[in-house]
Amino acid sequence: MLRVSLQTKILVLICGLIICITILLTGINAYFESQDIEKQIGERALNVAITFSHMPSVRSAFDEAHPEKTIQPIAEEVREYIGAEFIVVGNKDSIRVAHPDTKKIGKHMVGGDNDRALKHGEYYTSKAVGSLGYSLRGKAPIFSKDGDIIGIVSVGFMVEDIKSIVFNKLLKLGGVSLLVLLAGIVGGVLLARNIRKDTFGLEPYEIATLYRDRNAILSSIKEGIIAIDQTGRINLMNESAQRILGINNNKANQKIEDVFPNTKMYDVLQSGNVIKDEEIALNNRQVIVNRKPIIENEQVVGVVSSFRDKTELNEMINTLSEVRQYSEDLRAQTHEYTNKLYVLSGLLQLQHYKEAIELIQKESKIHTDQNKILLDQIKDQTVQAILLGKIGKASEKKIALTIDPNSYLQPLPKQMDMAKLITIVGNLIDNAMEAVEQQNVKEVVIFATDIGQDIVFEIADSGEGINDMEVQQIFQQGYSTKGMKDRGYGLAIVKDTVEELQGTVEVHNQKHKGAVFSVFIPKQTKSD
Repeated sequence: MLRVSLQTKILVLICGLIICITILLTGINAYFESQDIEKQIGERALNVAITFSHMPSVRSAFDEAHPEKTIQPIAEEVREYIGAEFIVVGNKDSIRVAHPDTKKIGKHMVGGDNDRALKHGEYYTSKAVGSLGYSLRGKAPIFSKDGDIIGIVSVGFMVEDIKSIVFNKLLKLGGVSLLVLLAGIVGGVLLARNIRKDTFGLEPYEIATLYRDRNAILSSIKEGIIAIDQTGRINLMNESAQRILGINNNKANQKIEDVFPNTKMYDVLQSGNVIKDEEIALNNRQVIVNRKPIIENEQVVGVVSSFRDKTELNEMINTLSEVRQYSEDLRAQTHEYTNKLYVLSGLLQLQHYKEAIELIQKESKIHTDQNKILLDQIKDQTVQAILLGKIGKASEKKIALTIDPNSYLQPLPKQMDMAKLITIVGNLIDNAMEAVEQQNVKEVVIFATDIGQDIVFEIADSGEGINDMEVQQIFQQGYSTKGMKDRGYGLAIVKDTVEELQGTVEVHNQKHKGAVFSVFIPKQTKSD
């Protein structure tokens, strides 16, 4: 496709516009100018004709035998003075007594436009073809002392001469229009250069391409991005920024402090220094913020800030930690069963068959009871894997981790992927096992069901329970009942993940001892 530069477009537009306007104005001006000039010349011809008809010498000449001897010199003198093409005087029968061409004196006037003057005594202008050509005439009757019409005066200007006058005026207008056209071309060139300077030399189609690509890139970036100008007003915000900031629409042209609290973008505006990887709390989430000045002509003209949700990073780290922990748990479980196989092998070698059979039956009963629930009633493979790994981990720590016999779970919806399940179920089971590690009775019970509209997970432990103050703060990020640093993220991440699935998480104490965490996740979300 042919690309036309912006400068060419502007020049073509300006020149075309000026030419069209010039032609239009010239046509209109030519029309009105010709009308005005024709009217002025017609009035001049009529006024001269009237004045000539009232001259006493002209009137008295018609009483003479040869009036042309008196009238002809007067007519020629007046004609030359006013610049008329002709002054023709005729008697009441339209016989010429004065004419620029003396040979035509005594002949009948031509044109056929004398009746209004000779018959009705009117003063008027007319256009007609006379002996000298097509002309504009002023007609006036000549009256005697008694008021009788005794002759006619015709003062004329050639129509071609009138057109020449109009054309000369149009030439002057054309000269002015040419100057305007040249000024427009110069202005167009300067305007195009100024626009190219403002657009960094880019053509409109290049700007459109950059704009389209920029929007696509900003939409695909998971980091939030906000840019402000020198006055602190927002001129760019992507969808990720709206999501992290918890707003539903673009806040363009608003002050940054009204949208992004505890911002330090003004500091960057003033100092021009880059701020990297600063961790701040935003909407109960930990975000890592970078701020960089926008510099043009060695001046700070704005600031762009990018920020990413540290909570997501923590979730990813926890998920990876859980996967690694499952691997270690399975390795420990393999080690434990290897030891049992060694014991069983030793009993058989020592021919203690009864003890060997009892060990096999005991292990078989334990695995039969666990696997019956785990494999027959819990049918989601991800949950099976999580529980199997946690059972091995609990066995290593001498914790009785059991699955409630009433549990029943079909394969879970797609929105509950492996990462989310590991975050929710894995964290809650780990917290429960930590709560019973120092207790005499180390029991953790897991219940799961999808009967009804919600998917329910309940994890109960035999620990000390949670006091009322901790219940209010336990899901806050950074809060830990153990009072240790770098803790207090697990339950906060669980809460965020459950809310992302449009569910709820609750905690309460059992009647006797220990806490119960309950998670309710709808099978179908509002978007579904």
